[in-house]
Amino acid sequence: MDQRDKLIKELRGESLGESNIQSSSEELFQNEVIRPILKLQNDLFIASFLNYISKYKRDFYAKSVESKLAVIENAIQKDIKFRNALKGMVIALFTTDEYALYIQNSSSLNKRMMNLLIERLKSQVQLFDQGN
Repeated sequence: MDQRDKLIKELRGESLGESNIQSSSEELFQNEVIRPILKLQNDLFIASFLNYISKYKRDFYAKSVESKLAVIENAIQKDIKFRNALKGMVIALFTTDEYALYIQNSSSLNKRMMNLLIERLKSQVQLFDQGN
């Protein structure tokens, strides 16, 4: 294992979520790679979304909680440029072996990655108040 891969694995920490013998390879990848990266990068995702709403959704703070949750989901699902930036923040912390696994099933793994990220941001919607 080269130095970069070793450093990335140490930085990310342990896998998160339940894995067992019956877990699919995608579920294993999600719990062993994607979840720890999302946790590590959480502050960056918050900052990125705050920047997004300051540029494109100036009325975000006046919206109801339900509308804010919809904005989070729509931003990640429909704004391809923003989505790709978020994806890059995750992929950048893959090891070279993980990247090789990722490209074999990138479509399904991207869907898992973005759904987890949507849920993560929605669960922290209170951080997107104007005071921050």
